[in-house]
Amino acid sequence: MPLPRLVILITGVVLILGMMLWLVNALYRLYIQISFTAPFLANILLLLLILLLAALVGAFVYYLYLITNPKPVSRTKLSPKVPAEKAEAAGENLKAIRQQVEQIHDEVARQELLVRSREIETILARGELLIVVFGTGSAGKTSLINALIGRVVGKVGAPMGSTEVGETYTLKLKGINREILITDTPGILEVGAVGTDRENLARKLATQADLLLFVVDNDLRQSEFKPLQDLAAIGKRSLLILNKSDLYTTADQDLILARLRERVRGFIATMDVVAVTANPQPIPLETGEIAHPDPEIMPLIRRLAAVLRAEGEDLIADNILLQSQKLGEEARKILEQQRRRQAEKIVDRFQWIGAGVIAVTPLPVVDVLATVAINAQMVIEIGRVYGCELNMERGKELALSLGKTFASLGVVKGAIELVSAALRTNVATYLVGKAIQGVTAAYLTRIAGRSFIEYFRHNQDWGDGGMTEVVQRQFQLNRKQEFVKGFMQEALHKVMPPLVIKEKEKVEEEW
Repeated sequence: MPLPRLVILITGVVLILGMMLWLVNALYRLYIQISFTAPFLANILLLLLILLLAALVGAFVYYLYLITNPKPVSRTKLSPKVPAEKAEAAGENLKAIRQQVEQIHDEVARQELLVRSREIETILARGELLIVVFGTGSAGKTSLINALIGRVVGKVGAPMGSTEVGETYTLKLKGINREILITDTPGILEVGAVGTDRENLARKLATQADLLLFVVDNDLRQSEFKPLQDLAAIGKRSLLILNKSDLYTTADQDLILARLRERVRGFIATMDVVAVTANPQPIPLETGEIAHPDPEIMPLIRRLAAVLRAEGEDLIADNILLQSQKLGEEARKILEQQRRRQAEKIVDRFQWIGAGVIAVTPLPVVDVLATVAINAQMVIEIGRVYGCELNMERGKELALSLGKTFASLGVVKGAIELVSAALRTNVATYLVGKAIQGVTAAYLTRIAGRSFIEYFRHNQDWGDGGMTEVVQRQFQLNRKQEFVKGFMQEALHKVMPPLVIKEKEKVEEEW
C-alpha cells in the first residue's frame, strides 16, 4: 500500500477509536445518573450501547476486510475493435475495389483481387495482430521466435535458407487481449535465383505486417539498411533487434547499439532499438560440463508489450488501410492497362480508316480538319472505354480543337515531311503523292488518338500544360526512328493496295 494512503488510514482509525471511547464514556455516565431513578430506561440505554459497540466493531472489521481483499472491478469484456474512422476508410476502399474488379476482363486477375479483398475483410473482422520477423538468414530470426514463444518451432542454428516459406505461430503477451500472430520469413540477401525468390517472399510478408521485427547480429550493412528504410517509407512500424549480443563485450554492444540508433534516426525511435540474446552460446564449466544459459529477451518482450498495448489498434487499422490501398492501386493498374489496350485498338482501327478515306479521295492539301468526323467517332469510342459517354457534337468539338492545335504547332507540316521522306524510298514515284496524304492522315490520327487517351486517363483533363503540351509530347514519342520504321512498313500494307487497285482501274478506264 502506498505510504500516503497508509498514513491517512492510520489517522482515520485513531480518530474513529477516540470518538468511540468518548461516546461509550458519555453513555456510561448517563446510565449511572438515571439507573437509580429509572431502571427500565437505564436498561434500554445499556442495550443501545451494546448494539452501537457491535455495529462499530462490525464496520471496522468489514472496512479492514475491504482493504486487505479488494473486490475486482467487474467489467464487461469487449472484443477489441479497429478504430472506427480507419475501419470505415478501409471498408470504403474495399467497396471501390469491388466496383473496379467487376470491370476487369482477365478472369485470373479478377479472382485474385477478389480473394485478397476477402482476406482483408476477414482480418478487419478478426482484429488479429500480425508481427513479422525479417532479416538475413544468419541473424537468428527463428531463434528469436523460439525464445519468444517458449518452444522450438524451427531449425535453430541451421544454415541460411532453412525457412522455406512464411511460418506463422501464436504469441502470448500479458495484458494484450488480441490474438497475436508471429511469422518467420526466409532470409534476405541470399545468393542465386532461389535466394532472390526467397527475398521477394520475405519482402511481401513484411509489407503485410502490423509490426515488423528487423533482426541483425551486428551493425547495419547498406544492403540491410535499404529494405528497412523502404519498409519504413511505406508506413511499416518496426523494432530493430540486435541479436547474439552475448558475442560482444558490454562496451562493444553499447557501441553497436549507438551506431544502429544513429543510422535509423528519423524512422525508428531510439527505444525501439533493442539488444537480445535469443540462443546463448553454451558455457563450459570447470567441472567439464556444458551450461546452456536461458535466452535474454526480456528487453524485447517489455518493449513489444508496451508498443502493442499503446499502439496495437492503430497498427492494425493503419495496416488494413495500407493493404486496402495497395490492393486498390493494383486493381487500378490492371484496369488502366486493360483500358489502354482497348483504346489503342480503337486508335489503330481509326488511323487506317482515315488513311483509306484520304488515300482514295485525295484532297489538294493534307488537311486534318477533313478527318474531323472520323476523329470525332474515335473520341466517342475512347471516351466510352474510360466510362465517359460523349455525343457526336462534343466529339466533333474535341476533334476540331485538336486539329487546330495540330495546325498551330506545325504538327501537320512535320508529319508530311516525315512521311514524305520515308515513302520516297519505298514507293513508286507516281504513287508517292497519293500515298503521302493517306499515310499522313493515319499518322496524325494516331497522334490525336494517343492524345485523347491521355485526356481521358486523367479524367477529361489536359493537365497543367493543356492540350498543347500533350500533343507535343505525343508527336515527339511517335517520331522516334524505331517507331516510324515499323509504322511505315504497316502503312505500306494498309494504304498501298487500295491505291494500286485504284490506279489500275484508272488506267483501264483510259484504255
